[in-house]
Amino acid sequence: MTSAPPADERVGSPRLLDRLVLRPEIGALLGALLVFVFFSTVTEQFLSTGGVATWLDDASTLGIMAVAVALLMIGGEFDLSAGVMTASSALVTAILATKLGWNVWLALLVSLVFALAVGALNGWLVMRTGLPSFIVTLGTFLALQGLNLGITRLVTGTVQVSGMRSAEGYSSAGYLFASTFTIGGTSFYVSIVWWILFTVIAATVLVRTRFGNWIFAVGGSALSSRAVGVPVVRTKILLFMTTAGAAWLVGSINILRFTSVQANQGIGLEFQFIIAAVIGGCLLTGGFGSAVGAAIGALIFGMARQGIVYANWNSDWFQLFLGVMLLAAVLVNNALRRRAERVRR
Repeated sequence: MTSAPPADERVGSPRLLDRLVLRPEIGALLGALLVFVFFSTVTEQFLSTGGVATWLDDASTLGIMAVAVALLMIGGEFDLSAGVMTASSALVTAILATKLGWNVWLALLVSLVFALAVGALNGWLVMRTGLPSFIVTLGTFLALQGLNLGITRLVTGTVQVSGMRSAEGYSSAGYLFASTFTIGGTSFYVSIVWWILFTVIAATVLVRTRFGNWIFAVGGSALSSRAVGVPVVRTKILLFMTTAGAAWLVGSINILRFTSVQANQGIGLEFQFIIAAVIGGCLLTGGFGSAVGAAIGALIFGMARQGIVYANWNSDWFQLFLGVMLLAAVLVNNALRRRAERVRR
């Protein structure tokens, strides 16, 4: 009797562990479960409907930006102006609506055009000059910060613009961007819905469209991508515009919810966006990452920040948590990528 030849492992179905390793967000998901279980144990308020609404709301606007920044990082670039852009777009909306008497919807449209134009300029400068996006967007960050302070002080005499609630069109715009909905007698902000919707769209584009393939390609190797016909310049400019558009969305949510904006708002948030994306599986070298992972990274932020408050700990511990999570995420992501590369071979 002739024995059957040994099965070729190359045509066998991959093991469950190997399939999981191929998912960049797996590390963030495990981290989120650990944080969730930990704070659910140490404080009862964390799992109450009010507590859930609070940490989801905390994570929502950060999550919108983290997902956009993740796409940009997968494409091999950074945007250090993302945080201050949330304030810049809100200021444009507020000044046009409160000081010039524009309808809020028209002010929102103009601020969106402004944000997309800055994003396109960032992308064009990066591709045109060949300078690192870190340097280009640092310059944009400083320029926007100066414009925010200078123009706000010139128009209002202070560093704050307020009075949005009395502007024409505020009610309908506020309903879309800053309203609440009730579940189980608890109010949840609509920003959570925007976060989920933005994550679903970004994840679908990233894994199911040609543009998503281009993002991974240009992040892995721009030269190789160009050689096989990928429009590198267009792809990267669109990614910068996506980040700016997300900043406009977050700025719109903030100005319509709080009805005022500070000129120095948003400074320093760009690092939180990047950290959330890294925790979610993105590599600093590009070509690897996940939109869903970035959303989970933001969720970890929200749970930890509010969990520390509910546990009555000093908020300074949150900075320690961020540092530990960032270092752990970088190590885990590098290990997962190396294993994923072995699995693909």
